[in-house]
Amino acid sequence: MKILVVGGAGALGGHAALHLARQGHDVTIAGRNPANPASALAKLPFLQGDYVKGDFAPDRLEGFDWVVFAAVNDGRHVPKGMDFGDFIYQANHVGVPAFFRAAREAGVKRAVQIGSFYHQAAPHLIEGNRYIQSRQAASQLARDEGRAGYDVIVLDAPFMVGAVPGLPSAIFEPYVAWARGQLPMDVFAPPGGTNFMSYLSLSEAIQGALEGGEPGKAYLVGDENLSFRDYFQLFFDAVGSEVQVEVRDAELPLLPDVAIPQGRGNFIRYEPDARETELLGYRRNDVANGVREAVEVYAPAMG
Repeated sequence: MKILVVGGAGALGGHAALHLARQGHDVTIAGRNPANPASALAKLPFLQGDYVKGDFAPDRLEGFDWVVFAAVNDGRHVPKGMDFGDFIYQANHVGVPAFFRAAREAGVKRAVQIGSFYHQAAPHLIEGNRYIQSRQAASQLARDEGRAGYDVIVLDAPFMVGAVPGLPSAIFEPYVAWARGQLPMDVFAPPGGTNFMSYLSLSEAIQGALEGGEPGKAYLVGDENLSFRDYFQLFFDAVGSEVQVEVRDAELPLLPDVAIPQGRGNFIRYEPDARETELLGYRRNDVANGVREAVEVYAPAMG
């Protein structure tokens, strides 16, 4: 199939693009900026555009059979001087459904959106959190654009871990450096935890959704429920460190409180539906492998 991966120059979209290309599909990536030239993604065809600005008119999407929408906008992307709430509304309430409508008008047959797990796994967090509200809206509004012959499916994914060779990571490079003792920072984790999933597991789920997902379905995907302590310990173990991560009720700079919507000390646990996991065909118990993937990619560059 001819597949367009929007957000394909980023980590999740990039991993999925390379995975789908290895399965023999004709993959093009799309986004605001081209892929890092050090990554294999740079060898894939590139379509430049910003869905928030409405750059993907139907004529630009013609010829694609399937679409993977892995683009995301959050606080890092807010234009200077613009209110966060206004921006996130424009991105998720307006930009997302407009893109999926354009894909339908272009003749795309199937589209998969990568969403966020909070509104399904922890619905009590929806009230008062504009970001979670906007991700929930994006999921529903994208699926509302589905019609007979045009299937829209959402995969609501948890905390992700992994790497794409040649693609920098503002999250995992510091984690690896910290585990290697290269950051002057105490070794501790905040209390609480969440569900984690590897890039590879998600890429497999994307493939499964494209091949056989139920139209209009929002799947809650995920893998392992881990405390933050156990999660970070995986990085120290993967670099061969004997350091044991302690639990401390304090804000960790590498995982600030703002990145824990459920609040420090709280846990989001869930078990993905076994029938859905089988349908989508993604592996389980793969978080440690995702951590090792990150270490293998980022540790060599640190000397």
